[in-house]
Order: sequence, then structure tokens, then C-alpha cells
Amino acid sequence: MKVYSESDIGLVRNSNQDCCRTGAFSENAVWAVVCDGMGGANGGCVASSVAVDTIVEVITEGYHPDLNEEQLQKLLEDAVSRANHKVYEMAQNDFSLYGMGTTVVCAVARDDQVYIVHAGDSRAYLFADSEIRRVTTDHSIVQELVSAGQLTEDEARFHPNRNIITRALGVDPELDTDFNTVLMPEGAMLLICTDGLSGYFSDSELCDLIGAEDGEELVSKLIGAAKDSGGSDNITVAVIEN
Repeated sequence: MKVYSESDIGLVRNSNQDCCRTGAFSENAVWAVVCDGMGGANGGCVASSVAVDTIVEVITEGYHPDLNEEQLQKLLEDAVSRANHKVYEMAQNDFSLYGMGTTVVCAVARDDQVYIVHAGDSRAYLFADSEIRRVTTDHSIVQELVSAGQLTEDEARFHPNRNIITRALGVDPELDTDFNTVLMPEGAMLLICTDGLSGYFSDSELCDLIGAEDGEELVSKLIGAAKDSGGSDNITVAVIEN
């Protein structure tokens, strides 16, 4: 099992408010954390970096190969909760950081399973057998409209409120996250990204972009494609391969 990641400032922004870290527990267990900060250049950068650092500290100290699914879920949720409290307290104690927050996708892949906790509109996709499936649901205004049948997925991509999210780490004292488990058979791939990538491409277009690429080449290709399409936001991509 392998994991790769890269973050790029894009072509328009003056700072990179995305943050990403990846690593391995063992040959058959790897992890990735992706955050997209908000709250001005300073606040966004602080929120995402503090969240990533806190989550990584908790999961790397708390992980054990004998953890069952329930215990692993608790570890991931506790890690995100601790990060939420830390970012929230910093924002309350520093006026220049008030209102900062970040999306989060935290994934641990072990054997043929991926365990994911997320909040916000950064996404995880499963690519297997030349097909792609979105495995997270955006916490956003436009996603609520899509779920209610008032917008199509294509309309949502271009909606003026597409960047308004309904959940973010660090904004409130408590954070409601989603947890899900995904089967990732041998040869499959998990793609995690911020909206600097997903905002430019439909699911089918992402599937076409992935094609036969993998590893570092795929990460670089996806970031390059987002920049070729405008690069108006920071772009972060992490790929876990089984």
C-alpha cells in the first residue's frame, strides 16, 4: 500500500491555505489528512496547519494494528475533535484569527478497507475497475440543493454559492463529522482532494484524467490539469493505492 500527496498554491492566490500530510503505519496501513483553510490568508493557513498537525499527532500516537473498526473510528473522530477544539480556542483568543476554520478529510487505509472522517467540501473518491465513485458527501449549501433535487451536479459546480460550506473544523465548539468505511480491493485507489481540483471537473472527467496514471505522476497530472483549467484556488491532492 502506497500514499502520495502534493499541494500547490495555484495561479491566483497569494498564499496556500491548504495543508496535507501523509504517512504509513506499516506496509499494509497508511494515512492521509487533507485540509482547506478559510478565514483570510493568515487565519486559513493557521487553521489548516494546526488541524493537520493535531490530527497527525493523535492518530500516529494512538494507532495500533489490533484496533478494530469501532476503535479506529473513535481514534479518527477523537483526532478531529481535538483539532476542532484547538483551532476554535485559538480563534476565540486571537482577534486576528476570529472566524477561521478548515475543511478536513482524514483517512486511514488498512488492508482492503479505508476509514474516513470528514467535514466540509474537500472530497474522497474511490477509483476501481476504471470507474470512479465519490465516497464523501459535501457539507455545503449546493449539496443540500442537489440532495433535495433542486440542482443537478453540473449546475452545482457553477452555482454562485458553491463555496459556502455548512460544516467546518474550528468554527464551533463541537463539530459534527461523517464517518464511513469503503472497500478498497487490490488495484483500487483512493483520491482525496480540495475543491481546487474537484471544482473544475465532474466525476466522469476526473475518471478520464486518472486513466492509467498512478502514484506521483497522477498527483502531478491532476494538479497540472487544475492549473490548466484556471488554477483559481489552492490545489491539494493525496492518493492512496492498494
